[in-house]
Amino acid sequence: MSSMLDNYEVRNWGNLEVLARQVVEGFIIGLHKSPFHGFSVEFAEHRLYNQGESTRNLDWKVYARTDKLFSKRFEEETNLRCQIVIDGSSSMYYPEPDATKQFNKLRFSALASASLMHLLQKQRDAFGLSIFDEEVQLHTRCKSSTTHYRLMLSHLNQLLQDPTQKKATSAAKALHQIADSIHKRSLVIIFSDMFEQSEQTDELFSALQHLKHNKHEVVLFHVVDQKHEIEFQFENRPYEFIDMESGERVKLQPNQVKDYYLEKMKTFKESLKVKCLQYRIDFVEADINKGFRPILQSYLVKRNRMKI
Repeated sequence: MSSMLDNYEVRNWGNLEVLARQVVEGFIIGLHKSPFHGFSVEFAEHRLYNQGESTRNLDWKVYARTDKLFSKRFEEETNLRCQIVIDGSSSMYYPEPDATKQFNKLRFSALASASLMHLLQKQRDAFGLSIFDEEVQLHTRCKSSTTHYRLMLSHLNQLLQDPTQKKATSAAKALHQIADSIHKRSLVIIFSDMFEQSEQTDELFSALQHLKHNKHEVVLFHVVDQKHEIEFQFENRPYEFIDMESGERVKLQPNQVKDYYLEKMKTFKESLKVKCLQYRIDFVEADINKGFRPILQSYLVKRNRMKI
């Protein structure tokens, strides 16, 4: 993330809008130096002129620079609706931020969402926000105005300022509710660790299928701390592990359970990937230590492939 906002450079969370703009601007600069330079972030404001259309909205200044005819686009021409869904359960507060590490999974998801909203707004696309834990706590309709964007940022800030412990998750139930609440075909972007109770895994997959059955395009960003949650890289010394949702505590040395943990985690991730492939859902690894480029890049790839 050398050309973008670095995870470890974040010190002031007071202005999510400024941080999101920094992330997006750094990403756009990086596009010109990458294989993805063909993606344009300007197509939101202009579209190629089609022969036979009215010339009223032609941008002659752009024509003078490019020798190509472009028509100006306006908000009512929005052709994509994006519902951003964030898991706000207590497991998303891992790891606890400190002086050296400012990001946990929730902060990462919130800033990634704010960055996507900034990019969506630049492209004159409509977006909404849903937040869930055991229930759907917030669900807004998709709009593209600046006022709406700032309202969504205020909801994200409120989420970050309320680190309530022991909030369980019911991703399956919430995703079913959200699927029923989105009445127009949309791009649904989910930020979640997908850590459901093992007995609810089938219901979780059913909820993802529900979104696809309703004709939505779905991108699942699997938000994790790869080093600790997936690879279980802890020193082999005594630890007290605390379940952030139930408060349950257990004292042990990592090597006592590491092999079993890795096997269970591998099985869960493989099942999740297989189901996403089966349902034609884009599954994207979102390691909080890898920055935001994978998030914005995956969105642009998806955006370039679809027309809603």
